[in-house]
Amino acid sequence: MSAKAAGSVALVTGGNRGIGRAFVDELRARGAAKVYMGSREPVDDLPDGVELVSLDVTDSESVSAAAAACPDVTVLINNAGLHARTRLVLTDDPDAARREMEVNFFGVLNMIRAFAPILKANGGGAIVNVSSIAGAIPTAFMGGYSPSKAAGMFLSSIARAELEPNGTTVTALVVGSVETRMSDHVVGEKESPATIAKIGLSAMGRGERTVDTDQMAIAARASYALDPVRFEQAMARMLDATLDTGR
Repeated sequence: MSAKAAGSVALVTGGNRGIGRAFVDELRARGAAKVYMGSREPVDDLPDGVELVSLDVTDSESVSAAAAACPDVTVLINNAGLHARTRLVLTDDPDAARREMEVNFFGVLNMIRAFAPILKANGGGAIVNVSSIAGAIPTAFMGGYSPSKAAGMFLSSIARAELEPNGTTVTALVVGSVETRMSDHVVGEKESPATIAKIGLSAMGRGERTVDTDQMAIAARASYALDPVRFEQAMARMLDATLDTGR
């Protein structure tokens, strides 16, 4: 099974900036019939042909309202994410991990539960979950973000098994380092959001299950597979360089 961007009706969560905005733009470029931009914030530069939907993926009433307002969706892009930039155990913000889990796992689950019946009613369709290399392998310097994205990766697999009989595909994108506000503290080469969106929609069109979207993700997976202990030690050494709080 596969779903094409051309002619689709798509909803992108966190669509107002970064990777989400790149998905909005790429969907339009590929001929989507309609694009809903989900955002918690007002958007001043709404592109032509894009409809803004007020959406907080952690709020059940907000998600239900979005589902009621978008009954024609055939493609759901779960992009909204949160990185609290603090340690998981030795932190001065013990609620940070819960907030990350609320957005990166429960938020995705909320959206899939709300839109699965809509996708089925519209003949099937596709779900794309924007995950992270931090969800594919343990990444100590990303604190609670890593386990929350790992939970999201398992969610993608389980949702795929449940929804395939409905004609709905689920594609998980394993994203490395990208030029966004979330990764502005990361040093080194970064991929553009536009490239991630292009690769993601192409993978959706082929009906792929899990896709590494960039060289950083591919290289990190390879390094972990070759020597997990050394990789985890390297991630531990990066703690002080990347997290500013929680000693």
